[in-house]
Amino acid sequence: MSLLEVQQLRVSADDKLLLRDVDVSLSAGQVAAVIGPNGAGKTTLLKGICNDIPASGQVVFAGQPLLQWAAAERARKMAVLSQQNSLAFAFTGAEVVSLARGPHSTGASIDSQICIEAMAAMDVLHLSARLYPTLSGGEQQRLQLARVLAQIWRAEDAGERLLLLDEPVTSLDIGHQHQLMRAVREFAASGVAVLMTVHDITLAAAHCDHMLVLHEGKCVASGTPEQVVTEALLAEVFATDVRVIAHPDTGKPIVVAQ
Repeated sequence: MSLLEVQQLRVSADDKLLLRDVDVSLSAGQVAAVIGPNGAGKTTLLKGICNDIPASGQVVFAGQPLLQWAAAERARKMAVLSQQNSLAFAFTGAEVVSLARGPHSTGASIDSQICIEAMAAMDVLHLSARLYPTLSGGEQQRLQLARVLAQIWRAEDAGERLLLLDEPVTSLDIGHQHQLMRAVREFAASGVAVLMTVHDITLAAAHCDHMLVLHEGKCVASGTPEQVVTEALLAEVFATDVRVIAHPDTGKPIVVAQ
């Protein structure tokens, strides 16, 4: 049974159709990547799902329209990492992550342990006492991901959970990119459905079990990485010639520019 069902999602702005009747279906434990060129509608899709922008269509989470969820209950079950995460105050790293526990009433001791575990997963425990504005872009990004993980860390707090990530690997070096993706994969295994936008197609193919391709606001392909990542489709969508080869160990597709 699907945990997230998005049906005929449509978004318009200034008389322009930004998203054209997009469908998404995600099960608990599934990690899906949305790929596509700039302006294809990737961020718009995530914003439409979580009702950050006006959209038509239907978004059903855990069998109930998302708009019917009370705000507090929704915050316990769904976490969103947006592209822009500015802070007005000079919080420490630990304080940034602890902000995520606001929707819960699990107590300071449990909240502290959850934040420590989420920070460890993102390799940012050593940043606990550092002031957020003094950190590099990549360090800030990893702290922000630790924050959203901490928000929905435990199944016993919320049951069904959904994680939406908008370009989570931006600013990260290659080592932390793969660490982040492995951590998200492990987190999903605890019963979380994950939908993320990613520009690095090879990275997404290596770590995700489902991919959606957006082009001019439409979903033009959906399936496993092996089904979706083809030379013909990528050439059409990205207007550039590429080669797709299989990874020698995993068989996952690797995209090489011509």
